[in-house]
Amino acid sequence: MPKKSLSVMNISTLRRFTHDSFAIPPATAWYLSDLGEFRGKQELYTRQSPQRLKALREHALIESAVSSNRIEGVSVEPSRVREVLVSPKPLFRDRDEEEVRGYRDALTWIHQDARRIPISNETIQHLHAMTRGQVWDAGLYKEKDGDIIERYPDGSERVRFRTVPARQTQTAMDQLVADWQTCLEACRVPPPIALAAFNLDFLCIHPFRDGNGRVSRLLWLLQSYQLGFEVGRYISLERLVEQNKDRYYETLEQSSQGWHEGSHDPWPYINYVLFILKTAYREFVERVGETSEPRGSKTQLVLEAIGKMPGTFSLADLERACPSVSRDMIRRVLSSQKGQTVDCIGRGPGALWQKR
Repeated sequence: MPKKSLSVMNISTLRRFTHDSFAIPPATAWYLSDLGEFRGKQELYTRQSPQRLKALREHALIESAVSSNRIEGVSVEPSRVREVLVSPKPLFRDRDEEEVRGYRDALTWIHQDARRIPISNETIQHLHAMTRGQVWDAGLYKEKDGDIIERYPDGSERVRFRTVPARQTQTAMDQLVADWQTCLEACRVPPPIALAAFNLDFLCIHPFRDGNGRVSRLLWLLQSYQLGFEVGRYISLERLVEQNKDRYYETLEQSSQGWHEGSHDPWPYINYVLFILKTAYREFVERVGETSEPRGSKTQLVLEAIGKMPGTFSLADLERACPSVSRDMIRRVLSSQKGQTVDCIGRGPGALWQKR
């Protein structure tokens, strides 16, 4: 007999994390540490170069709208991008242009009102309606079952994932929204993990006939802002997802296997989400740092900070001393000085450095 699935209400990733004990893998803990430090220094960076930050915001808005839709096969001719996305009242040539503009409008809403937008069925359906234009079922949960099918060049196909049946979709979404609130109130799950788990569950439920990926990325951005991770305003998360699209699909497939039975491994996809956020912060720090410092000054800044450190210090100590220098740059400088002016004591995130 085929294995019977558990109730959708009992097996979501968020529900498991909220009600069951779980261990955070080392790789995930490393991402959390990095994101916490980036978030802590976020305000320092956003005070720098107002004109540069304005340009980054405008650029990220366009990149996000184009990339998120292009992942789903919806595109706009390069020569039409500014007309579609910047013009106050563009004249659309086709539905693709309408959907890309709708995504941009959804982004603008999130950028302006994130703190006041509730995570609710109404919000989720409104985001879908904004991104789908005049399609007949824009903003409506699916009425028919729809599995995720992978088709091959030779004409063959396979079911990559069986989504939640249409008749259970509303119940599943009601529970997901409730689990999100419970998870935040319980404070048992680190918020970035809760965000990634919500995203995974949403994609496994697959509540809409089409457009689920785009709505999932808008929710990712919205929840990031509500949790205090503002980097998506300046660096397009959607562009980074597109650039790492193979890894996106690979980790999503890994983490969705066994989801209906509650036996899935959520960590590959959770780590992917955290990886994208960390990559965005790293790029943001580098871009802001580039605006006011000549080439080579970052290395000199780190070397000077090392000279002022006590005999033993940590990577975090250097980051606090050099807020405009990325963690990767500090690591490169430390590696270049290893065995010359400093020695490394220990391994991993807690490693210390000792001056010679």
